[in-house]
Amino acid sequence: MTIFPLPAFQDNYIWIIQDKDSSDIWVVDPGKADVVLNYCHEQKKTLAGILITHHHKDHTGGVAELKQYSNCPVYGPEHLTDLVTHPVDENDLIQVLSLSFKAITTPGHTLDHLCYFSAQEPPILFSGDTLFKGGCGRIMEGTPEQMLAAMMKISDLPDDTLIYGTHEYTLANYRFALSVEPANQDLIESNNASQKLRAVEKPTLPTTLSLEKKTNPFLRSHIDALKVQAAQQLNEIPAANSVAAFSQVRRAKDSFS
Repeated sequence: MTIFPLPAFQDNYIWIIQDKDSSDIWVVDPGKADVVLNYCHEQKKTLAGILITHHHKDHTGGVAELKQYSNCPVYGPEHLTDLVTHPVDENDLIQVLSLSFKAITTPGHTLDHLCYFSAQEPPILFSGDTLFKGGCGRIMEGTPEQMLAAMMKISDLPDDTLIYGTHEYTLANYRFALSVEPANQDLIESNNASQKLRAVEKPTLPTTLSLEKKTNPFLRSHIDALKVQAAQQLNEIPAANSVAAFSQVRRAKDSFS
């Protein structure tokens, strides 16, 4: 089993799930149909299924054409009735080639956001726009409380989980992360490694949950020194509870330049 990205738009990744013993592939968040169709034609692959994490067009824009092309099942949020053939909710299971994925509801970035987790070895999480390397999605429809709850859900997964986010935001995320934890050696080392990957146009993903717990400010908003730095950037006093602290870190990132 291999998982690899097809770049789309400016910084999106359409993830391909492929079994070496099969001509079938699955795709995650195909925002552009032609990217997937070109790969299928060039590699003589058959599109066997689609996973959608949320409704934004850069994640769903190619679904209708791909569904028409292959008549494949589409799993995703239940309200996307014109695209989704198999609505899924918390703990629903989806068989993807030889892997079984569990749907995890993670509202925050959007209210309909889903992640997909496989407990194989190593475990896999398709995190959409909920968790990125070094960052998390903007809170566009949900609340800080919902987004923090999503972070906690992901934190409870095994530390060796491979996390496949849908955007190449790592270097920008790390610029902010370093501003609130400038002496974090794990962060410094990961930033240096990511800089080298992007210099040769290689993806910085997947990441691991263990690395994110050491470097991602949105999984570390409980740390006092980080909270103080985020509050200073906003000219505020440090927040007194976990939700307010997370919100403060998110707002500091939103205003960071």
